[in-house]
Parts: sequence; structure tokens; C-alpha cells
Amino acid sequence: MEEAQKLINDHSAMVLYFTHEECNVCKVLKPKIRALLQESFPKIHFHEIDTVKNPGIAAWFSVFAVPTLLVFFDKSEFFRFSRHVNIKEFTESLTRPYQLFFE
Repeated sequence: MEEAQKLINDHSAMVLYFTHEECNVCKVLKPKIRALLQESFPKIHFHEIDTVKNPGIAAWFSVFAVPTLLVFFDKSEFFRFSRHVNIKEFTESLTRPYQLFFE
């Protein structure tokens, strides 16, 4: 939990991607999210957390389903996307705060 909190504190913007090995949706979604962040939002840091290996961290962030994406700006949670993540909606949600923080 300390490591996850340190990541949030050390980066102006962060996406925590909660997943686990058995989640096929997670496996398909993760490269799409990574590519989107690299291409359109390069200043947002990405970190993956396995909920099976780190159940305490998942519980700390109230994550009970995968995939779940928590988006942080300036150490505060701005958005939470869980289970059925729409890439277009995710992109639209990030655009405005990203512009405010980085442009």
C-alpha cells in the first residue's frame, strides 16, 4: 500500500490499472490503455496492480472487480472506470483535466 501511495505522490498524473492473471478482458484492454496514454497523454504514469497478489491494495482503494482503472491528478482520484471500460469515454474524461494540468 505504501508503494502505491508513493507512486501517486511522486507523479502529477497516474493511472492505476487493477487486474489479475485470469482476467481476459484485462489482457485485451491493457495494451489499448497503454497505447492511448503513450500517444495522447504521455505525462500520465501507468502502473499495474494484480489484485490476487495484492488484495490489501485492492481493498485499500475499494476495488472489487477487474479491470478497474483509477485516474489520479495531483494526488486526488478524479475518475474510476470498472469492468466495462469504454475507450472513447475514458479518452474524453482524461482530455480536459490533462489539458488543465499540463498545457
